[in-house]
Amino acid sequence: MKKKTLVLGASLNPARYSNLAIERLVRKNIATEAVGLKEGTVNGVTINSEMIDFEGIDTITLYLNAKRQEAFYDYIIDLQPKRVIFNPGTENPVLYDLLRKNNIDFQNACTLVMLSTNHY
Repeated sequence: MKKKTLVLGASLNPARYSNLAIERLVRKNIATEAVGLKEGTVNGVTINSEMIDFEGIDTITLYLNAKRQEAFYDYIIDLQPKRVIFNPGTENPVLYDLLRKNNIDFQNACTLVMLSTNHY
């Protein structure tokens, strides 16, 4: 099993990219956790509405705009992921600085493209 990913900003709406990301991560056998506004299940993955202290998160893929990310700064740092992926529209220089200070890698990329080109 590949390293665990947290989809932050997960949506139950099948038209949302975060929903598609969960589906594709599961299809690639990547352990997936999810946190979003509404609780529910996508492709067997439970979307939690609270910040759960997940163990062993390797990657956090963001689907929240910069303003919405502010409430999650400490949560992201406390999970100590190896990397954070800023999907298009989620770029955030303030969070980049926080991640740098905590030795967490990050990249501006599209999780869906990374998965489809085997660069995840």
